[in-house]
Amino acid sequence: MKNIGINGYGTIGKRVADAVSCQDDMKIVGVTKRSPDFEAMTAVEKGYDLYISAPERESQFEEAGIKVTGTADELFEKLDVVVDCTPGGIGAKNKTDIYEKIGLKAIFEGGEDHDAIGCSFNAESNYEENLGKDYTRVVSCNTTGLCRTLKPIYDLAGIKKVRAVMVRRGADPGEVKKGPINGIVPSTEVPSHHGPDVQTIIKDINVISMAELVPTTLMHMHNVMVELENNISTDDVLDAFENAYRVIKIKKSLGIDSTAAIMEYAKELDRSRGNMYEIPVWEESVNVQDGELYYMQAVHQESDVVPENVDAIRALLELEEDYEKSILKTNKAMGII
Repeated sequence: MKNIGINGYGTIGKRVADAVSCQDDMKIVGVTKRSPDFEAMTAVEKGYDLYISAPERESQFEEAGIKVTGTADELFEKLDVVVDCTPGGIGAKNKTDIYEKIGLKAIFEGGEDHDAIGCSFNAESNYEENLGKDYTRVVSCNTTGLCRTLKPIYDLAGIKKVRAVMVRRGADPGEVKKGPINGIVPSTEVPSHHGPDVQTIIKDINVISMAELVPTTLMHMHNVMVELENNISTDDVLDAFENAYRVIKIKKSLGIDSTAAIMEYAKELDRSRGNMYEIPVWEESVNVQDGELYYMQAVHQESDVVPENVDAIRALLELEEDYEKSILKTNKAMGII
């Protein structure tokens, strides 16, 4: 049983903590918070030992009635791996200022640059590359979504090039001061960063992406166009998605006609926090014409990277050398379809 800590108990951190807690080969030793907010309070109520990353604020936690076990530095001394879920840019600083100095393995999130961490991770695409590494980053929610569906197509038929349009949510549901309210905001940097990020995982893939922000908080949506190396049918693609470990086919004909409906579906599955860990692909959108594949998929930005973090822990600690065994173990524990 390996000791895991979460540095940054926020949107991703709290979900990773719960995911780790349901595994039988690892456990949460503690989580960190910087401010005495409701997440800190609920972490303690759920039984997690709470450590503070800003020791000078200890009195604020006491005034809020939130029990503190110790400081973040004290937590780090107890761990085999820390999962750093701090805001983008802070994780890379933690790597050089803290983790490297104390010899602590760490996993980072997609807000960090690949070059700053040295390795990137997606369970089904490059698990073996990360075995025994000291540091890796689980790529962003959008990159995770693209890797999950492109890798089975890459293996099945080869890929000449990918063109993807990312329709991105403007903010997470809990954010009230961020995102477009009454407009669509284009990302005029072309290609957007998502394509190069996919290439940190699937090294020789030719992918160009474009992105725009829209006034929604629920999910992202991807419109994907893939020029194939070899001839395959639409049914071949549907079979590949059926056999992928964290992809699910959904049907507009069954009423799953929007990202809102997908979130309702997740609730019907009794998912904690309404999480949708899988990448839903609209079955009706999958179409192969003249050697090119078209499909539409959705990405739940709050949760799709969570199982990847669990598998990354196993890879760094070499708890499981085979990626399929790790994925199946994680999926079973988390109830992933």
